[in-house]
Amino acid sequence: MSDKVAKWIFWAGTIISVLVLLVLTIDSHKQFNYLTNVDKLDARVIAGKKTFEKHNCNDCHTILGFGSYYAPDLTRAYTRLGEDSIQRRLKHPESVFSDSFRKMPQQNLAGQEIADLLAFFRWVSEIRNNDWPPQHSETRWKRSTDKMLASAAISPGAALVLQENCLDCHTLGSRGVAKGQRLEWIAQSRDALWMADFLKNPEAIAPGVDMPAYDHLSKEQRLKIAEFIVSLKTHRGED
Repeated sequence: MSDKVAKWIFWAGTIISVLVLLVLTIDSHKQFNYLTNVDKLDARVIAGKKTFEKHNCNDCHTILGFGSYYAPDLTRAYTRLGEDSIQRRLKHPESVFSDSFRKMPQQNLAGQEIADLLAFFRWVSEIRNNDWPPQHSETRWKRSTDKMLASAAISPGAALVLQENCLDCHTLGSRGVAKGQRLEWIAQSRDALWMADFLKNPEAIAPGVDMPAYDHLSKEQRLKIAEFIVSLKTHRGED
């Protein structure tokens, strides 16, 4: 290949790449209002963003890919945890994270600040961001956990999750109610023994937690549930 041909290939490739990038950028800007739900961007959401910045939440958390990676990403926190669970964390971080080496400081937030933050997290969670950041890609692990739940007949742990109505408060795959934490996310930070003990007496481990005791279940049954939840970590992201 001659130098002249190589230069033509280089310049043609560069120009085409710039044009493609320009077209995609213009298209993204045209869809901006739709992708970010601008019609839902009200005064409470704006106040929540200001509260988020006032308390330097980005010093520990990321949101939409920006911030520090010390604590969990908050892009889908509203979907992942639910409103009640977020409120508990904001009001009583010392009890929710009492057994974790990573501590969340008590910010002494006012009731209005908490309400504003919830509005902000709700709005962010509804942004159509093509599953960015990738660690919060829901479409893939929803399919895998749906399959696992469908196999409850051959999985004692999944059968107990259904029997004890765990999905009345928790979500799993595309099923359940987002009152408590999503089960897939619990699997990321807890082991089976901890979960089995927690199920027996949640109040003893996390005072103030809105979670019923399952002391009517045997230790073996509680371990079956816990082992099933831990297994979600392995299946997360699989098709």
